[in-house]
Amino acid sequence: MTLTITGQALPNTFAFETTALIKASGFREYDARWWFGHPGSDKAPELNLIGVQALGMGLATLIRRLGVGPEIVTGHDFRSYSLGIKLALVSGLIAAGAKVKDIGLALSPMAYFAQFALDAPSVAMVTASHNENGWTGVKMGAQRPLTFGPEEMTALKEIVLAGNFDLVGGGSYEFVGGFRDVYLADVVRHTKISRKLKVVAACGNGTAGAFAPEALARIGCEVIPLDVELDHSFPRYNPNPEDMQMLHAIRDKVLETGADVGLGFDGDGDRCGVVDNEGNEIFADKIGVMLARDISRDHPGSTFVVDVKSTGLFKTDPGLKANGAVTDYWKTGHSYIKRRVAELGAIAGFEKSGHFFFNPPIGRGYDDGLVTALAICRMLDSNPASSMADLYRDLPLTYGTPTMSPHCDDDVKYGVVERVTAEMARIKAEGRAFASQQIVELITVNGVRIVAEDGTWGLVRASSNKPELVVVVESPVSSDRRREMFAALDEVLRRSPEVGPYNQTF
Repeated sequence: MTLTITGQALPNTFAFETTALIKASGFREYDARWWFGHPGSDKAPELNLIGVQALGMGLATLIRRLGVGPEIVTGHDFRSYSLGIKLALVSGLIAAGAKVKDIGLALSPMAYFAQFALDAPSVAMVTASHNENGWTGVKMGAQRPLTFGPEEMTALKEIVLAGNFDLVGGGSYEFVGGFRDVYLADVVRHTKISRKLKVVAACGNGTAGAFAPEALARIGCEVIPLDVELDHSFPRYNPNPEDMQMLHAIRDKVLETGADVGLGFDGDGDRCGVVDNEGNEIFADKIGVMLARDISRDHPGSTFVVDVKSTGLFKTDPGLKANGAVTDYWKTGHSYIKRRVAELGAIAGFEKSGHFFFNPPIGRGYDDGLVTALAICRMLDSNPASSMADLYRDLPLTYGTPTMSPHCDDDVKYGVVERVTAEMARIKAEGRAFASQQIVELITVNGVRIVAEDGTWGLVRASSNKPELVVVVESPVSSDRRREMFAALDEVLRRSPEVGPYNQTF
C-alpha cells in the first residue's frame, strides 16, 4: 500500500483528507502523544485519522518483526474522540495481520490485565492519560506486563514515518463484551477490609468514575463519590491527581464529610493521589514510603524502585532501614520504572506522579490506580489505631514542592536540560557553592538531580510526554532551604529563553 506520510496538514483541506498526518515528535520515550484538536483551539493538529491508521499498520508490523504473536488487546478512554481514534488504529492493525481483541471503554490497567486474561502478548490502549482535552495517545507493549521503551518507540517511529509496513492481511477483530466485570472481580479478589473506612473517590469526570467507586465499595468501604459522572468535557478540572486543583477539591470533600482518606484517579486510571483525613494533600512519593514501610514489614529485605523525582526518605527513613529495605532510584516514566521493577525483581516501584507498580503477591507488575487504592486501604486496615494523618506524621519531616512544569518545546527541551547538567557538573568540579552549599552528588540517570551537603536537592529533567520541563525540589531541613534551592535552579533555567512560566508554584 502506498500511503503518503506528512508532518503537517491543515484541517478542511484536500491534503488533510488524503494523507497520513503524524508529527514525528508525537513518538515519545515510552508512549505516543499528539495534539488531535479541540473545538475552539487554533492550534494545528499533529495527527489525523489516516495517521492513526498508519500508526496501527506500523505497530502490527513492528510486533510481527519482533517475533511476537499477532493477538493484541485494544481499549479506549472516555474522551469524545477516543473511540474513533481506536477504530482507525484497529483498521491499521488488522491490515498488517493483527488479531484484535477489543475490550471497549477501559482503564489502561484494565487493558494490561486483559493481556493476561485473554492470553494476548500485546496491547494498544488509546488514551491521553491526564493531558488536556484535545490530546490523544497510545500506550503500547508487546511483552506483558511491560510497555514500550525508547528502543521500541524509535523502531516504531522509523517504520511509520517511512511507510515501511508489512501488510500481510489475515487480521481479525473480536469485541470482548462485559470485560469490565471480569477486571473488577480480579482487582478485589484478595482484599476485604474489616475496618470501616469512609473514602472519597474522586475521578475528575474521567474514565475511572465507571470503576473506582465500585471497587472500593466491594472491599467494604463507605464511598463518597466526587466527580464520578463520566463527562468528557471535564467540567471542573483535568482528572490529574498530581494537579493541585484536583487535590484541593478532594481536600474540601474530605473535610466536609469527615472521610478517613481521599483517593483521586487520573483520566485512564493508572495513577492514584491521596489526601489524608485532616485534609493534607500527600505527594505520591510520601505515600510510597508509607506503603514501602508496610510492605517491608511483612516482606523484610524487600527491594523498591523509585523515580528521580521522589523523596530522599526512601534512602534515609529509619523504618525502611529497620526492615532491611533497599531502594533503587531510576528514570521517571511508567515504562522505565515498570521495566526496572521487573529487572531487579523488586516487590514494588513508586513514581512521584502516582504510578505505582506491584509485583506478586500484590499485583502483576503493571501500574493500576485501583490496586494502589486498595493497598492504601489495606495499610489503614492493618494499622487500626492510626489515621492516615498519623501515618503521614510518623514520617520524618521534609519540605517538598509539587511537580512544576514550565513550558519548553519538544525540539529544544532536551538541549536545555543538557546545558543545565553541564553547568552543574562544572560547579561541582570547581568546588563552587550552589544555593549556598557544596554539591555532594549529581544523579544524571534522568536529567540532573543536584544534592547539597544538607540533603536538600533539586531536579531538572525533560518531560517525556509533554512540551515541558519538570522541576522538583525537596529539603529535609527547612522551607527556607527548599526556597533557596528552587531560586538557584530557576536562575539557571531563566538563562534559556525557551523556558516558559511554571504551571504551578508553591
